[in-house]
Amino acid sequence: MKKGQVYEGYVERIDFPNKGIVRCEDETAVVKNVIPGQRISFLVNKKRKGKVEGRLMEVLEKAPYELADGCPHFGACGGCNYQSIPYEKQLAIKEAQVRKLLRPAFEKQMLLDGECTDSEQYVNRIFEGIKASPARYEYRNKMEFSFGDEYKDGPLALGMHKRGSFYDIVSVRDCRIVDEDYRMVLACALDYFSKENSSYFHRIRHEGYLRHLLVRKAQKTGEMLIALVTTTQETHDLEPFVTQLLALPLKGKIVGVLHTKNDSLADVVQSDETVILYGQDYFYEELLGLKFKISQFSFFQTNTLGAEVLYETAREFLGDISEEGKHDKTVFDLYSGTGTIAQLLAPVTKKVIGVEIVEEAVEAARQNAELNGLGNCMFIAGDVLKVIDEIDEKPDFIVLDPPRDGIHPKALQKIIDYHVEKIVYISCKPTSLARDLEVFLDCGYRVERAAAIDQFAWTGNVETVVLLSKGEIRRRR
Repeated sequence: MKKGQVYEGYVERIDFPNKGIVRCEDETAVVKNVIPGQRISFLVNKKRKGKVEGRLMEVLEKAPYELADGCPHFGACGGCNYQSIPYEKQLAIKEAQVRKLLRPAFEKQMLLDGECTDSEQYVNRIFEGIKASPARYEYRNKMEFSFGDEYKDGPLALGMHKRGSFYDIVSVRDCRIVDEDYRMVLACALDYFSKENSSYFHRIRHEGYLRHLLVRKAQKTGEMLIALVTTTQETHDLEPFVTQLLALPLKGKIVGVLHTKNDSLADVVQSDETVILYGQDYFYEELLGLKFKISQFSFFQTNTLGAEVLYETAREFLGDISEEGKHDKTVFDLYSGTGTIAQLLAPVTKKVIGVEIVEEAVEAARQNAELNGLGNCMFIAGDVLKVIDEIDEKPDFIVLDPPRDGIHPKALQKIIDYHVEKIVYISCKPTSLARDLEVFLDCGYRVERAAAIDQFAWTGNVETVVLLSKGEIRRRR
């Protein structure tokens, strides 16, 4: 295949997170935004060191299983890439992706343990497959909508970035991964500011007013928090907008409307100053019997019901961490966010110490622990790499939930040097997990259990939970 030429081929599989492997005669190319079974045409735009990358031109033949009634925004919107795939097929794709990524570590472990067995049988013994999201549609509890236009100098749009575009926005009035309350709030904001002829922040000229609309809604309590994010380049009376929001016939309840001012050049939702236009700047959500206070920037899993499956799996993997009913164990929850895992483990431990670099998340974790009457949780703000050198206590067990890029190599070695009996590693990016597992294996740890959890239906993302043990693995037949 030659650069700049158009070819046709069949999509054999998708590698995580969105790499379609396309067979064209005796060669393969990586093409994004395709699904297995399609016949496509693609333009080769990169070729180096024998690797070919292409850009999708046209789907010439659909996969046999493709759905005909997908989201009306699918294809244009860059938010989802599996909308035309039946849910059970999505699970199979994600399970295969995680299995493929973790398999080298499992096979390496088999050799280190001197196992003389079929590798497939060994992998199946450790990897427990994928767990589905309890909710397939309308599951997200947070959305960051962007203001812009759908084409150059077009009318105001509010929604998600177009697939493959940094500038163009698709107004997702009928988005399927959020509920009707989100859709009504989006429509209200778009219609109001369109009538006001308000400007949006242009990402090249760095001029304009409207930037983002942040909407968060608790799955269990129904409480909603809405933040309009703008620059300070213009001044507007936002009271009529708030009045229209509060008049919407929502199933949930708006408990706060905020005006967040952001003059950063970066296309991110952040605050230079936040003004409360109505109510309060937080809401409450419930998770596995615990209550959590959440602000506009608090980290909280975006699929509440899926998060319960994720954390129940992690808790199950860790097992009974107390001995004979004596809650005398100390657990480190590293990269602890707002302390969800720490608080779930607190009732059966002597002490849980959470470490998180985002100070706002740490403060939220402290408030939530107090809210839930948990006096044995301590949360420290700082980089895991530095903070663990300053903690006097030594952990009996460790829970890891790092960001997408995984654990810093130096921090990883410090974690390993504790020589704890069990480590539960929660990963939102299995490629990072696969890399870190190699280090754990080289340092004497073994993977005892692993499972994928789908929290992001209709997208290519997936969570993975792994239990690592020091010493002999308990074999399960």
